[in-house]
Amino acid sequence: MAHEVRFATFGGPEVLEIVEMPTPEPGEGEVLVEVYSAGLNPVESAIRRGEHPERWRVEPPSGQGRDLAGEVIAVGPGVSRFERGDEVLGFVERGAQATHVVVPVANLIERPPALSWEVAGSLYTAGTTAWTVIEGLNLQPNDTVVVTAAAGGIGCLAAQLARLRGASVIGTAPDARFDFLRQFGVIPVAYGPDLAGRVRELAPHPVSVFLDFLGGEAGEARALGVHPSRVFTLTDWDAVERDDAVRAPAGDVVALSRVAALVSARRIRLPIADVFPLARVADAYRALEKREAPGKIVLGMRVVDYPNQRVVVPELKEQDVTLGVATDHAHVDVEEAVPSAIGDGSVRRRRREAHERATSEREAHRREEADALGRE
Repeated sequence: MAHEVRFATFGGPEVLEIVEMPTPEPGEGEVLVEVYSAGLNPVESAIRRGEHPERWRVEPPSGQGRDLAGEVIAVGPGVSRFERGDEVLGFVERGAQATHVVVPVANLIERPPALSWEVAGSLYTAGTTAWTVIEGLNLQPNDTVVVTAAAGGIGCLAAQLARLRGASVIGTAPDARFDFLRQFGVIPVAYGPDLAGRVRELAPHPVSVFLDFLGGEAGEARALGVHPSRVFTLTDWDAVERDDAVRAPAGDVVALSRVAALVSARRIRLPIADVFPLARVADAYRALEKREAPGKIVLGMRVVDYPNQRVVVPELKEQDVTLGVATDHAHVDVEEAVPSAIGDGSVRRRRREAHERATSEREAHRREEADALGRE
């Protein structure tokens, strides 16, 4: 049996429930993925609340989520690109937040070894949206880009991609996230009134691009003189209709491959703010909807414990009590120092064992051939 996050009525996180269902079977051109991780996105909350039904046509009961990463455990007819045991990441139109999901092979790529499960399962929506927007802007060193909600997953990636192209980036965030943004070369600015005026004081060049990933700030872009064709939003349909802003679209697997390559090479980073087990999906969305998380919030279907771990599923995270507290310490690359929170290593172990068996069989075959030659 499989388990899936669903909502039977529109509403807040409290309407989410986990239902048991038969394990689905892949059809033509599809594979069945055992999901290890699934990233959360703000647009999913808007859909679940029933906002803009003319744009997002959803009839409850409905599944939830697009991003996923996991292991292929069955393949449908006509599939040659993937086989059982392959590690993949990608997306579905809806329903990624489940233990088992049928996915068209066209929606998947192989998981690069350098991507943790947390990052792999969170990369599609944020990564391809950021890539698609920035790729089409032809940014130059004299461009200044404003990114609202810059500490979030998509804002953080878009800011880094803009910086890679030489642009200056100003990002809005809570005061407590200013140091987080500075790590990526982003000039931080607080939320609040007269954003346009405060941005002008910080901008090294006139603002030429405004990426409103928070929503509701298109008026500030207009005040800064940004052309509507260079004002992008995620969920602010009013800005699209009233101010001619452009809705930022997610991309395809080609864009996903390019972003995954950049993250794997550590040219950009996708920070993970928190990992929640599937049973706590409502808490995960409550955390997401505060819009304060530094990076992505992820559901983990294989959240692991470690030897000598003393705190299990803490209600108060260590970062919550240390945030803003100055400490003297040497720089630590947390991506190197902290083990993954998702995945028990069984896939990699099985692959290693299969490789060792194949190597052993080849060696045995070579010895047999050598013995046969010797007898001749």
